[in-house]
Amino acid sequence: MSDRLVLDLPPSMGRRLALDDYRRDFRKRDGEVVDRPSWKFERRQYFYEKGDPSREAFRLGKWRESLRLLDAERDELRVSALEDEKRGHLFHRVRVVQEPLTPYLQWELHALRVQEECGHPIRVIQAEDLGPWERFQLLPEVVVLGGRTLYEVVYTESGVLDGGIRFTDSDLAKRWESFIKDLFVAGEDVISYTDRRVVELPAPLAGE
Repeated sequence: MSDRLVLDLPPSMGRRLALDDYRRDFRKRDGEVVDRPSWKFERRQYFYEKGDPSREAFRLGKWRESLRLLDAERDELRVSALEDEKRGHLFHRVRVVQEPLTPYLQWELHALRVQEECGHPIRVIQAEDLGPWERFQLLPEVVVLGGRTLYEVVYTESGVLDGGIRFTDSDLAKRWESFIKDLFVAGEDVISYTDRRVVELPAPLAGE
């Protein structure tokens, strides 16, 4: 699948959801998925995430504390992975990386490595591999839940979550699911990538 047109998300086909509505809608629909996988495509190289202790420690320049707090999340992550497994709902994630890594992405890859170790399947692909689909603009952030609901996740210019656009067209959801699945199969395991390219990097700059 190398035709950008098949991945277009016309706003007229979706419903724009404000942040609180998006979160409620996502939780409801995600909780209804049984015996079907879900897929996330993460393209941006920076997000501003509120309420995450590890992210906040990183922002304040406390790199070792930030990594310690990531490790402290392991029990909770294992429980959520087991719950997903029980209802046959593996949530797959494809993370696009562009080198040199942004400070944020350096932190996030450590976080994703912990998630993978706790049972959440995550693969990494290089930004240059998206060339055929990104001739004119970057691809959006997308989640496909159980092959039925697609969300284009919306962020502000500064990387703050700002809700989403919900699409329920089955053909559109299937096209994006197939696209993300192909990237996942072709990608590198996030543990392997992080061990190979990230763990030896010096601590990133604070405040990013």
